[in-house]
Amino acid sequence: MLDKIIKPLILTVSLLFCLTGSVLATDVVELNQLVENAEAMDGQTVTVSGEAIGEAMERGDHTWVNINDGTNAMGIWMTLEEAQQIKFFGDYKHLGDQLQVTGVFNQACVEHGGDVDVHSDSITVVAAGYATAESVPALKIVIGLVLVCLASVLGLIYLKVIKKSDG
Repeated sequence: MLDKIIKPLILTVSLLFCLTGSVLATDVVELNQLVENAEAMDGQTVTVSGEAIGEAMERGDHTWVNINDGTNAMGIWMTLEEAQQIKFFGDYKHLGDQLQVTGVFNQACVEHGGDVDVHSDSITVVAAGYATAESVPALKIVIGLVLVCLASVLGLIYLKVIKKSDG
């Protein structure tokens, strides 16, 4: 009777360990970790995540898309078809789409002149980007005006001192 309980329990626990191992295999790697461990990670399939920034730079049937994960930024080489999924690129007026990219990491890509890059196998838009409204806090405006007034007063004083020394 104990055998009927233990065998299924061991099988279930083993299955859970296998599933957990496959989930860990697709863990997202920070871009800075790739840069710091470039030699060890060279040629490996990795999953990275970050905000699409700048703009897509088309090269024939492929394009470069830069992503930034907050630790670093890196170029991703992908097909034009993959890049068409990206609607917003991060800049001063937009928050870019958040991408998750799985592909091969290259420490010194022979195809691209020795650059560090990831050649995409697949991309997923995890979160859509959007336009942002930039606002300047009132305190910064007040401080700026005070400094302009102070500079003007000091400039006038300086000019009067120079005129006095000339005359």
